[in-house]
Amino acid sequence: MSQTSYKDAGVDLDLYQKAMDRLPAMMQRTRSSRVMELTGGFAGLFRLQDENHQYTDPVLVSGTDGVGTKIKVAIHAGQFNTIGIDLVAMCVNDCLCLGAEPLFFLDYLALGKDNPDLIAQLVEGVTEGCLQSQSSLLGGETAIMPDLYSEGDFDMAGFSVGVVERSRILDGSKIAAGDMVIGLASSGFHSNGYSLLRKVILEQCGFKVTDKIDELDSTVGEVLLKPTQIYTQSVQAVLKSEAGLAVHGMAHITGGGLAENIERILPEKAAINIDRSTWEPGPVYKWLNSLGKIAAAEQERVFNMGVGYCLIVAADQAEKIMQVLAEQSLTAWQIGSVSTGEKQVKLTGEFSNWS
Repeated sequence: MSQTSYKDAGVDLDLYQKAMDRLPAMMQRTRSSRVMELTGGFAGLFRLQDENHQYTDPVLVSGTDGVGTKIKVAIHAGQFNTIGIDLVAMCVNDCLCLGAEPLFFLDYLALGKDNPDLIAQLVEGVTEGCLQSQSSLLGGETAIMPDLYSEGDFDMAGFSVGVVERSRILDGSKIAAGDMVIGLASSGFHSNGYSLLRKVILEQCGFKVTDKIDELDSTVGEVLLKPTQIYTQSVQAVLKSEAGLAVHGMAHITGGGLAENIERILPEKAAINIDRSTWEPGPVYKWLNSLGKIAAAEQERVFNMGVGYCLIVAADQAEKIMQVLAEQSLTAWQIGSVSTGEKQVKLTGEFSNWS
């Protein structure tokens, strides 16, 4: 009687182990002194407090996310070493909104077939994202599931954990009339709206990922795969500055755009007006708009429109916070203000570079 192996079922354990053997060196690059060494084991250990990190009333903050169909663009382009940056960004930027300092990150990869090179490239991106976000890559899981994913397909999920003193939690409750809204520049489309982007750019307009966009001096693939901006360094610099206590709320601008994401953190009877004329969405958005395939209102509902993260701050400290952001070499604008009224966010005015 013939015997059936795991390899016969589509999972090559020897190839899988080759992939796993390449990961520890990358993970080690991200690890802070708070990661506790463990030989073997089934989980990771992280010290919350040590001689350099002491808390009075620490609260852990966690978030999880993926990168959606941006993965499809990576597959089309055959470029896999940056999508992991997006994964870290989507999780860490969410945790930052509560005032958290990132601590560690976990990833989950699911593939249709063992592919050591692909796995290494994906984790390379996660590693870079962890370095940018000041997170230790504590562990992860790689699952080979040929019955769920076609060969060449994969998916990713990430999990971020941070910490904040209870007294410094930013839940939006301190937002009040007179506060200013500061918008931090995005790097492009980030990781939202890619089903729409692929539909319009690759299908309806017929672009290939290798096509050059002259006005952007980049290929379609380069534009679509531009990594999501990670805001850890800039946000932490603000929170640790003399003006840090003037930050009353923060929002990560993802699916839903500026209006829906900012509204999530507003207290009752707080209204915000965002003035489009105070910033320029950037060349990629001007190019997308020029294609004429997506209504302006739909763009604002789906994309970040050049603003990837917002801080709502006391007006008398806004200029100091803008200076801190400038010192971090991050473009920022004062884009709106808070008033008393029905809980909502309105966008008014026109983008100066839209025509």
